[in-house]
Amino acid sequence: MEFVLIAIVGLLSGIVGALIGLGGGVILVPAMLFLGTAFTFFPELSPQKIVGLSVIMMIFTGLSSTLSYMKVKTVDYRSGFIFFAGSAPGTIIGAFVNKGLDLPSFNLYFGILLVFLAVLLLVRDRLKEVHWFVDNGKKYHFKDSMNKEYVYGYPILAALVLTFAVGFASGLFGIGGGSIMVPAMILLFLFPPHVAVGTSMFMVFLSAIVNSITHFSLGNIPWIYTLAVVPGAYIGAKIGAGLNKKLQSETLVVILRIALLVLGLRSIYEGLFSS
Repeated sequence: MEFVLIAIVGLLSGIVGALIGLGGGVILVPAMLFLGTAFTFFPELSPQKIVGLSVIMMIFTGLSSTLSYMKVKTVDYRSGFIFFAGSAPGTIIGAFVNKGLDLPSFNLYFGILLVFLAVLLLVRDRLKEVHWFVDNGKKYHFKDSMNKEYVYGYPILAALVLTFAVGFASGLFGIGGGSIMVPAMILLFLFPPHVAVGTSMFMVFLSAIVNSITHFSLGNIPWIYTLAVVPGAYIGAKIGAGLNKKLQSETLVVILRIALLVLGLRSIYEGLFSS
């Protein structure tokens, strides 16, 4: 029974992760924590084991969705490699810091991070646009399916510093980095949402490989459960990437806001009140 539930969680994680560029870990991690405490028959895995399972899953969700986004040309490869160069060292450090977190602390910090990101997106339209990064970096142009043209860009040093922090959070929480990177790309670098999602999933794929090697060396990967989560997540990522092509950019941002806020509040509650 637990394998069926894990496969379903993997499927949903893949769909949501590929749809809005999160990588899926932001769904899998809180879902596994909840199932482990809510049902006696379900394995109560440590945060470290759940993060290890999440990073393995993200290799396959990242690969599946990246292949889909490549077909519709919404992956900025140059940016993806630059972001990966900054995030890779951060994932290694974050994975080692993860060793010292107990379950309540993990839930609390994870939830605070998600709520912070949701609030940033919620007030995005009320904030004055940040043009400094575009004005002081290399500019790129993109025209979406609605014929709306976007100009986005960033200085390489700023991108490396930002993605190092993203990589640290990815290694620490097993969330793939997309839940941080997509809002940052939209708010700071003015990426079109569809390009932000596609490029984020490309970075998630590359970073997950490094992240999984680190967690493997720490003994954090419950291999038996990867047999359930990986196929579901791979199929889900295909579905999510297909849905992404049919939705308008602002719809993606709304979905992202709601998902981060709900998951963040629940995680904070668990961190504060779980025994």
